[in-house]
Amino acid sequence: MKKILVIEDHALMRRNIVTILTMEGYDALAAGNGRDGLALARSERPDLVLCDVMMPEMDGHEVLRALRADAGTAGIPFVFLTAKGEKHEVRGGMNLGADDYLVKPVSRDDLVAALEARFTRRHQQRRPDFATLFTSAQPLEALGISPREAEVLLWVAQGKSNADIATILALSTATVKRHVLHIFEKVGVENRASAVLRALEVLQVGVGNAG
Repeated sequence: MKKILVIEDHALMRRNIVTILTMEGYDALAAGNGRDGLALARSERPDLVLCDVMMPEMDGHEVLRALRADAGTAGIPFVFLTAKGEKHEVRGGMNLGADDYLVKPVSRDDLVAALEARFTRRHQQRRPDFATLFTSAQPLEALGISPREAEVLLWVAQGKSNADIATILALSTATVKRHVLHIFEKVGVENRASAVLRALEVLQVGVGNAG
């Protein structure tokens, strides 16, 4: 049974998410603030953390920084829960190393889909250090693309839409679309799926060399 930690200061929302997780067969843990959530993450080592951004005691960004700085928790998938309109919070969180974000209130379908996507990716990962593949866009510049295009491709490789990437990188969706088209031309691919495969090949080699 997968263990999910929910860190959310809004009691009703926290209970609703825990209820959905329990009904879906997950072992749900809950904390009402960032400090308690961080302590639970360190002691329980959940399979995934769902964390609010704006919280008392310790906000979501601080929780993520602390988890990523600890070797024992650095690889735990981390998904932010964010209110509508907090684009700067989403962008900051993703740049800190969050795996995904969900906009509150979270529907059952969106929550389940996000969890399944995270766990499917993890199941497909054959190397224990695969989580470190997405820590830097720089290796992707070896494909002959610019640093900004490398940043865009890094998020494309993680399944983000053009709109998501625009939010994360503080660009317009049209600009992201232009970058994606330039990436296709420079890398010599015709679609997003092929671009992802080329990106993963490069990133996997980079991790192997680093180890």
